[in-house]
Amino acid sequence: YLEGSDQHRGWFQSSLLTSVAMTDKAPYRACLTHGFTVDEKGYKMSKSSGNGVEPTKLAGDVGADIIRLWVAATDYRGELSFSREILNRTADSYRRVRNTARFLLGNLFDFDAAEHTVALDDMTELDRWAIARAARVQQQIISAYDEYSFHHVYQAVHQFCAVDMGSFYLDILKDRLYTAKKDSVARRSAQTAMYHIMEAMVRWIAPVLSFTADEIWNAMPARPADYVFTQYWHDLPAVADAEQLLANWREISAVRDALSAELEKLRKDGAIGSSLQAEVTVYADGDIHNQLARLGDELRFAFITSTAEVQPWSDKPEEAIEPDANALADVPGKIAFVLKPSEHGKCVRCWHYREEVGQNAEHPELCERCITNVAGEGETRSYA
Repeated sequence: YLEGSDQHRGWFQSSLLTSVAMTDKAPYRACLTHGFTVDEKGYKMSKSSGNGVEPTKLAGDVGADIIRLWVAATDYRGELSFSREILNRTADSYRRVRNTARFLLGNLFDFDAAEHTVALDDMTELDRWAIARAARVQQQIISAYDEYSFHHVYQAVHQFCAVDMGSFYLDILKDRLYTAKKDSVARRSAQTAMYHIMEAMVRWIAPVLSFTADEIWNAMPARPADYVFTQYWHDLPAVADAEQLLANWREISAVRDALSAELEKLRKDGAIGSSLQAEVTVYADGDIHNQLARLGDELRFAFITSTAEVQPWSDKPEEAIEPDANALADVPGKIAFVLKPSEHGKCVRCWHYREEVGQNAEHPELCERCITNVAGEGETRSYA
């Protein structure tokens, strides 16, 4: 049974008493109660009060999926607050989900899962992290659906799209997607991860963002059936070292966030135009030193800088910047940065500032990596 809280002494009670008297059992398997919809002042919305909103008109203005997302985002066990401001915030959240799906679909245009899927053991570490993270989120979402906790579904999907994907994974991935050789393992590994994420995500949102899920499903390459609504949850590959991967990249991400805050200060001061114009030296100790150092030259891809190297904490110079300790609370070790604008030439293809730009007579405007990707066998990536 699904009714408002006023039915505890109404339909819920009368049907229960009648059923128990006649059949000696409750008439329902589950009883779900929701609160009332109230306006921005906290008053109950109703036609008689004149503060109600016509759903069909609202759907015509903003779309049915945004209304559905607003309902899902609210803990219905209490009062459901409604206003244009709340709806606008919901629309912003919706756009994050939609833009994530659009990015994934846009970069799967030449991917055939049957032909191009990269085996889990051959994928880059960051791509395996993405699959492991998606699997963790899927567990949370399934559990939330089972408990009718739709606001927890919303929170998990929003966090995944806005933070895990938008602010971290997809941001790092752009370099590999746009500059690696078309059929290289590096690029196909990224597409394999995105394929699995898209297959999982469209199922996550289908019960709430039904029209959007249907639109995404129809745009997906080689979809297994006509309707997403008849599908089970996507069977994400099981990443053997998932727990360690999640922990490792959570720490790397925290360092990256702290670095980004310092780079933003340089950008505002006019010292650099973008993070790619920066050269970074990280001074670290403890486990985080080893975490960062093992990425080698690929650390710059995780940081989205032109160079990045790791040095022991004992070599830290006086001018090194130590970030706010709160930002690195979960990082096992000390961190400090030395940042400077690059003095090298800019590769016109990948936009990295590299010492070797201008040294190749056949490709004077390209860095060594891009020359390998354009005229050679293509670069190899292990981590990012």
